[in-house]
Amino acid sequence: MVPRRRYSRRFAAFAAAVALFFLYHVFTLQSDLQPQRQPAPSSAGRADRADPQNAGEPAPFCPPLPGIEDVLVVMKTGATESRDKVPVHFQSTLRCIPHYVIYSDFEEVIEGVQLHDVLRSMDPKVTQQIPDFDIYNRIAKLGRKGLEQDDFADEANSAIGKPNNPGWKLDKWKFLPMAQEALRYKPNAKWFVFMEADTYVSWPTLLAWLSHFDHTQPWYLGTETQIADVIFAHGGSGFMLSNPALQRASDQYDARRAELDHYTDEHWAGDCVLGKVLADAGVDLHFTWPILQNSNLGELDQFTTDLYRHPWCYIAVAFHHLNSREIEELWKFEQKRWRDKNKHILLHSDVFREYLYPEIASRPTRLNWDNLADDKQPFASTFEDCREICEAQKTCVQFSFRDSMCFTGTNPRLGSANPTAASGWLTSRIREMMDMNGICKEPEFGAG
Repeated sequence: MVPRRRYSRRFAAFAAAVALFFLYHVFTLQSDLQPQRQPAPSSAGRADRADPQNAGEPAPFCPPLPGIEDVLVVMKTGATESRDKVPVHFQSTLRCIPHYVIYSDFEEVIEGVQLHDVLRSMDPKVTQQIPDFDIYNRIAKLGRKGLEQDDFADEANSAIGKPNNPGWKLDKWKFLPMAQEALRYKPNAKWFVFMEADTYVSWPTLLAWLSHFDHTQPWYLGTETQIADVIFAHGGSGFMLSNPALQRASDQYDARRAELDHYTDEHWAGDCVLGKVLADAGVDLHFTWPILQNSNLGELDQFTTDLYRHPWCYIAVAFHHLNSREIEELWKFEQKRWRDKNKHILLHSDVFREYLYPEIASRPTRLNWDNLADDKQPFASTFEDCREICEAQKTCVQFSFRDSMCFTGTNPRLGSANPTAASGWLTSRIREMMDMNGICKEPEFGAG
């Protein structure tokens, strides 16, 4: 694990930035027990028939996944999002997983798969007296008819998450029961992989990474985030617990349930609560950035040197804040790599070189798009002025003209749609950056 003496001032700044930046996982609430429809992994390399749902495309297949039989994948969701966000995983991220379970705040079946109420064993004094459970009690009594329009209203993340979003407020209560239920569900699992429904996981890359850790020791792997004095794994990015680590968390919850229920009520982030419980049990977080990403695809900066690791040659295991289309596209991207090139481990350089750059190069000038360039340039009144300023700066590779102001950037990012912006990239310079960073001789696993 990373010793505390290595926490530098540089990381402290980073951790604070992290805590504010991905302020909080959209309430992608997910739940428990084994799905009724467990897809059996296909034979590795089999792709002999076309996919009937996508005419002309090769049939999906499962790559070799050594060790997957010893892993339980745990997805967390909730009634307000499960029908929109969960189904895509049955034909993508969960397709080749022999042991997975989905936990929610509402017992239901989606496309033949059972979702389980992870809060079912909570103290009734908690569920009946604490206002966070208003939505839970409504749908427990009335089913989906109990959902109200305000339950689906979203709001921007703030420094304390989404305090006006009923599903988001309920989400924090799921982490400790989820940890305990997962251990009960597959007590002999070596690893427990926790993910949310807007998260994509590259399974061959994950398994190659976990092989660097001793599963008989208490490991807690995740993207480092900090609230007050608690350092914990950001839930939406995905986090991994070895069996001994999860056992310690479960024991703590059993022994201190009333105290921890009170602590959760006073807190606003369930993944922080779980991190505190693990720290109390002597299980510190092993820092994993940039392996598990809390950023969406448009925000990724694989060239950054501002933080304590340069992502380029690090493995890319998980991405967060993705919609169903993006999850499906990443799945197809990896399918093609497995099938055509027999490439199983995914690096951040691969993500940029093979996935993001082709998208940028296909339309190097875009209206209604913001590529997140952030160096403000005062002497530009038009989009073309902004382009000329970028071209005149030797290190500029992208520019964005938004809200009548010009911004440039020295590292390329894809960005996202924005009706008040127009963006451009200097693709020849980006190719030079890729050439300078080169081909990685070996993956960086960050396991030291």
